[in-house]
Amino acid sequence: MARTLAITGGTGFVGGHTLERALGRGWKVRALARRPQAAREGLLWVPGSLTDPAALDDLVAGADAVIHIAGVTNAASRAGFEEGNILGTAHVRRAAGGRPLVHVSSLSAREPQLSTYGWSKLMGEQVARGAAGPVTVVRPPAVYGPGDREFLELMRTARSGFIPMPKGSVAAMIHGADLAEALVALAEDACGPARATGRILEIDDGAGGYTPAQVADAIGSALGRRVRHVEVSAPTLRLAAMGDTAWARLKGELPRISRDRAAYMAHPDWSADSGALRSLGIWKPGITLSEGMAETARWYRAQGLLP
Repeated sequence: MARTLAITGGTGFVGGHTLERALGRGWKVRALARRPQAAREGLLWVPGSLTDPAALDDLVAGADAVIHIAGVTNAASRAGFEEGNILGTAHVRRAAGGRPLVHVSSLSAREPQLSTYGWSKLMGEQVARGAAGPVTVVRPPAVYGPGDREFLELMRTARSGFIPMPKGSVAAMIHGADLAEALVALAEDACGPARATGRILEIDDGAGGYTPAQVADAIGSALGRRVRHVEVSAPTLRLAAMGDTAWARLKGELPRISRDRAAYMAHPDWSADSGALRSLGIWKPGITLSEGMAETARWYRAQGLLP
């Protein structure tokens, strides 16, 4: 009999890849959604949100494991991060009960003093691990791939031949499909030998981290042109965030580069080590940065987002 996996965040970028991987591996899937979604064999959409305890109880009903992906990456206030990343996790942890939970955090939780986002992700981890029931925490770095919109502006800017990058930085990367593969593998492990239960695991594509020049080269190769990086200092990032925030407020939107984001973007070391995860023997990265960026650029073009 097929096992059942409950997923939050299934309508998002990482969640979409995770749904595909879980269904491809024979899981039945129950996924939370705020709005009606297209029907699909093996997939049951459960209407509701992270702040709806009854919906979460419905979501996990009959599930063998839970993957909690949903969260807030950008918010207008501290309260927004608290609601999305702490309170939402508390509701999911309560609903999951004794079921295995794979909790998707962020590498930013490693440096919670830098940003409200990173602090809220760390608090979410503590909530997830502090209640009864087996839990595994995964800390992804920057995630990209088909379906992602975060790298779209960077690729659009790169068409000019230059891209701005934080000065002196090293950043790990992971393709969305590779991250999804790991999340489903961890859910399967939690239902069996549970070798990863109780652990906080970093994940990356195996490179550890990339310099601005390496990222620019990968994007340039994907676009078929030479792209150079322009290093942006921390003070310049803060100034850019102030301007972007003011402009976003005039338009009634959230800024793309908020002051909070600028704070952790300026941090020099966002390298990651997936050695502990790979040592479990259940997952290894399969997509290099150059391959992944090329695939992402093709997807943007197919969607009419890049010329």
